[in-house]
Amino acid sequence: MVSKQSKTTLREITAKTVREICAITVREDQNQFVAPNAISIAQAYFDKNAWFRGIYADDTPVGFVMLEDQPEVPEYFLWRFMIAAPYQAMGFGCEAIRLLVEHVRTRPNATELLTSCVPGEGSPQGFYERQGFVWSGEVDEGEHVLKLTL
Repeated sequence: MVSKQSKTTLREITAKTVREICAITVREDQNQFVAPNAISIAQAYFDKNAWFRGIYADDTPVGFVMLEDQPEVPEYFLWRFMIAAPYQAMGFGCEAIRLLVEHVRTRPNATELLTSCVPGEGSPQGFYERQGFVWSGEVDEGEHVLKLTL
């Protein structure tokens, strides 16, 4: 049973776990803000810079995260992030971002983590800002670019 006290971890997605990660979804009104996990995983397999993990609360899959990792640039970009509808507002998103930031800090030349989101009602921008991201003032393809200084 998942509770707010469950331990959050980022785990590699395997042949054994891919279906359970693909099966989790956000609320219907949030679908416009994030691609389905199956699409994200497919894209990751064709992008050498993609680093992706399932987000777990104890042994229950509760989300997905994907990072664009280009240390030679260096560029670290939170490409996809979602917490499944039943597990939102339980602290797993905040903890997953903390774990992701911890990971990025171990990467070469990491000085900031970027992400982007569609502005408007229901946008995750407020969530990212509560995690320390700030709007850079840049708009890319209609999305606000946010950055977190490491």
